[in-house]
Amino acid sequence: MIKKCLFPAAGYGTRFLPATKAMPKEMLPIANKPLIQYGVEEAIEAGCDTMAIVTGRGKRAIEDHFDISYELEHQINGTNKEQSLAGIRTIMQTCRFSYTRQLEMKGLGHAIHTAQTLIGNEPFCVILADDLCVNAPGMGVLRQMVDLYAKYQCCIVAIEEVALAEVHQYGVICGQEIANGVYQVSDMVEKPKSEEAPSNLAVIGRYILTPDIFEVLKNTPPGKNNEIQITDALLQQAQSKLVLAYKFQGKRYDCGNMHGFVQATNDFYHLYAQSH
Repeated sequence: MIKKCLFPAAGYGTRFLPATKAMPKEMLPIANKPLIQYGVEEAIEAGCDTMAIVTGRGKRAIEDHFDISYELEHQINGTNKEQSLAGIRTIMQTCRFSYTRQLEMKGLGHAIHTAQTLIGNEPFCVILADDLCVNAPGMGVLRQMVDLYAKYQCCIVAIEEVALAEVHQYGVICGQEIANGVYQVSDMVEKPKSEEAPSNLAVIGRYILTPDIFEVLKNTPPGKNNEIQITDALLQQAQSKLVLAYKFQGKRYDCGNMHGFVQATNDFYHLYAQSH
């Protein structure tokens, strides 16, 4: 039903300097796979077969990762190392990749609007790769949201409860719970102070958006940090039509900071060790 998933991947990853000086933060490895590959696998599980990636200068490694490396393939041909590439080969055979560049870093809303040429006039998913989400096989966070979209046919954001001391790092929603874990959004605020936050329900890096969001973003003025915020565009939509927030099942690792990255690395290493 929803076939395209957008990956905004043009940011500089300054919180991981100097590691990200020459390597995209989306390519940072958790155990033996880069962050963005986990996101692509989640999108495939949700039924997407087209990955649209917004990149920037210095992000060539992302394109190379989802492409054939003839020299490497030749070197490991016939060895037990071939099995290590089985997962990425399956991805490359399962879906298509398209890319466009965000020439200026003007916020997540601007990055999503930049992808209009790749998405066209259809609903689409958005994954922020540094939010690594895990759940039982077949029931990833995006899969849960796609099932919800089938029922409501509207924009949906994933949310989780965070400490009030942390709300200044997120977009925060206010809304009425209309089903178990499903909220009709009435207000959204980008990075509020804790004393001004409408709730502690924070938006994380999973969205389903309808194509009319592009026109809204086109007319959305810069907001917090003088950037075009997807939060502001979704609030505008929520004032005239249904926008939902979904408290997903599963665990999220915020790999955009060192603590979450190390925690994910440790947990995924144990999972990897158990399976080998």
